[in-house]
Amino acid sequence: MKRTPRLALHAAAVLLTVTSASEAVADDGAGPFGVTAVAAATAQNARVGALFAGKEHFCTASVVRSPHRDLLVTAAHCLDDSDDNLVFVPGYRDGRAPYGKWKVLKRYLPDGWSEGQDEDSDVAFATVEGDIQDAVGANRFVTGTATGATAVTVTGYPSSRDLPISCTNKPTAHSRTQQRIDCPEFTGGTSGSPWVNGNGQVVGVLGGHEQGGATPDVSYSVVLGAEAAALYRDVVC
Repeated sequence: MKRTPRLALHAAAVLLTVTSASEAVADDGAGPFGVTAVAAATAQNARVGALFAGKEHFCTASVVRSPHRDLLVTAAHCLDDSDDNLVFVPGYRDGRAPYGKWKVLKRYLPDGWSEGQDEDSDVAFATVEGDIQDAVGANRFVTGTATGATAVTVTGYPSSRDLPISCTNKPTAHSRTQQRIDCPEFTGGTSGSPWVNGNGQVVGVLGGHEQGGATPDVSYSVVLGAEAAALYRDVVC
């Protein structure tokens, strides 16, 4: 479960630099792959932020396109029993909020999670107060993409750090309904991290099997299919 700081304490954040790995090639460009480093402060990464309950950040979320321009995607287990006063801080870095702090207003969880915490339903949406899409932009939320069709970049916030980390690799199938990615040091707090392909599409959300993974080096996501598509339609309509 990659959610709380308590579960992150067993792993030290020893991050490799991108230049230390050999390059590999995927369908959407060059590597290196499977290397985790501090995420650069870019316009793309500003769409990813930390979810706060009080003074502590405990999960990750990201901005996705919607008609009302106020929508986040994260893991369902990040929203099901958390504090009522959640705040999303996009681009959070070293204690600073360069794009402001955004109050979470409503949460949208799929029935599979609400009724039984089904790991195949561990994806959810939330709205914030204001036009966050205008402030930081947004990625597209896309369902029905074949696992491993391209490499993806996973960006998230370990609870033990005040900087985002990032890793690019090619997902593989764990099962028909779950996908996995090998990226080191994704500890507690990275649940909800978006898996973004080279076209700026969110094709996975860190969570699912073992609520994201029992070890820091292997992470999971629900395969975004019919249930996720229906939930997104219900939210944006």
